[in-house]
Amino acid sequence: MSTSSNIAIVSYQSPCGKLLLGAFDGRLCLCAWAHELHPGRAQASLERRLGVGACEMASPVTTEAALQLDEYFAGNRVAFTVPLMLVGTEFQQEVWRQLMSVPYGHTVSYGRLAQLLGRSGASRAVANANGANPVSIFVPCHRVVGADGSLTGYAGGIDAKRFLLGVEGRANR
Repeated sequence: MSTSSNIAIVSYQSPCGKLLLGAFDGRLCLCAWAHELHPGRAQASLERRLGVGACEMASPVTTEAALQLDEYFAGNRVAFTVPLMLVGTEFQQEVWRQLMSVPYGHTVSYGRLAQLLGRSGASRAVANANGANPVSIFVPCHRVVGADGSLTGYAGGIDAKRFLLGVEGRANR
């Protein structure tokens, strides 16, 4: 397989953990935590769905994504402009698009997210789609909290979630 037909992957050391950034076809398709409950799951799913492999190499998209993450962590960026490739089921993509409408510095519960999607009662399915998000931070799954406002599971861990919400000025538990 030629490298041009692979997902270009680089490591990015954030203040709250190592991330893997991946680009394919001129768009960011991966921003996954290197140390998570199921390491490599998002990358393997992308490779399978796209029918390609991955190689360690920078691309203009991963370079720009890293720069935008630097700005975000420094408190100088509230919205990302890197083009995204959302690779998942139709339902997952619907959930991820809705997540991108949750404003910087705000949170939403799984139940409320399900309501916004017109699927009241589907909070568990929404939570599963949220957990399968391959483009963490850029698709802000860290902004989803429990119905009581508590911090719930997060691929990067609760400490990373707390840190990200802190970057965004949220008081969190």
